[in-house]
Amino acid sequence: MIIASVLQFKGSAVETIASDATVFDAVRKLGEKRIGALPVVEAGRIAGIISERDVIYSLRDQGPDVLQKPVASVMSSPAITVTADTDVLAALALITQRRIRHLPVVDGSEIRGIVSIGDLVKHRMERIEAEAEAMREYIQSA
Repeated sequence: MIIASVLQFKGSAVETIASDATVFDAVRKLGEKRIGALPVVEAGRIAGIISERDVIYSLRDQGPDVLQKPVASVMSSPAITVTADTDVLAALALITQRRIRHLPVVDGSEIRGIVSIGDLVKHRMERIEAEAEAMREYIQSA
């Protein structure tokens, strides 16, 4: 099972933000879209990612003035990414090891989607349930 199968059900639409946008712009977009992270784009390439955690930590460390600073000053960089052919279990392991919640899916330098830990766990649970149901049907038909 690969990331492409997760994106097939989830979709590949991705909200992004420019590296020179303000942190306040990022907060507004995160809230409006009800999402937890935004890939940061600079010159058409992914330069990093800004998450709710990045915003909270920067507010804690720098105070409310940080909201007027550019996203590039608080984003996590470089962004940890995967490709569409990455195995879901490998992506889950990466999320666990790096203590992150979102993985942009890239093809070269182009963003093709984004998956969260919730997306991956949901997809994995659905596969496990489908396999269990197939096994029950097989046993009952024998």
